[in-house]
Amino acid sequence: MKKVLLLGDSIRQGYDVAVKRALQGEAEVFFPKENCRFAAYVLRYLYDWKNALGGAHIDVVHWNAGLWDCLRLYGEEPQTPIPVYVYYLDRVCERLKKLFSGAHFIFATSTRVQSERMDADFKRYNEEIEAYNAAAVEAVTKHGMEIDDLYALSAALPEEAHSDPVHYYTEVGTEAFANRVLACLAPHLGLGEPPIYVGGVYEDDPVGM
Repeated sequence: MKKVLLLGDSIRQGYDVAVKRALQGEAEVFFPKENCRFAAYVLRYLYDWKNALGGAHIDVVHWNAGLWDCLRLYGEEPQTPIPVYVYYLDRVCERLKKLFSGAHFIFATSTRVQSERMDADFKRYNEEIEAYNAAAVEAVTKHGMEIDDLYALSAALPEEAHSDPVHYYTEVGTEAFANRVLACLAPHLGLGEPPIYVGGVYEDDPVGM
């Protein structure tokens, strides 16, 4: 049975369980319980996440990093300036290819937020998310990685898909993201038709920032 690794921030935590359940019997799906946060964090903890797999060969890695990197705290500059963000993405790509040789890699763009509803001391802006996404797409495609444009998907969702200004922990949001990720994974798992979201996936509500 083929194996999938999902890595990413709290947006990923909103669909990982749904994807795992939808692929039951078709593929094994792994993901860290923790929020994978910003690009530098992903680079550091790939060591731990790889070791936690116990030597399992991974066929597809679907990952994201960006919403923490563009975060502005207390009105300051973004957490990770774009040139530094690209530097870390490049290193993450190299390490992914080293640790999961032979896998197919899919990078998911960061999703849209409702800036006007966010606290002034904890802020993200869609125009900056778009700039980070553009830089990320350019960086990861140089490594031959596929793009899953979750930003475009999120921008098309109705307001009620939001559970808060950043997240989509609703049935509408979870179904949309899970089905999109499943559609991206299916061709690389030898599935003719992607499975679909089955609903009612959370034992505990995901927690994100």
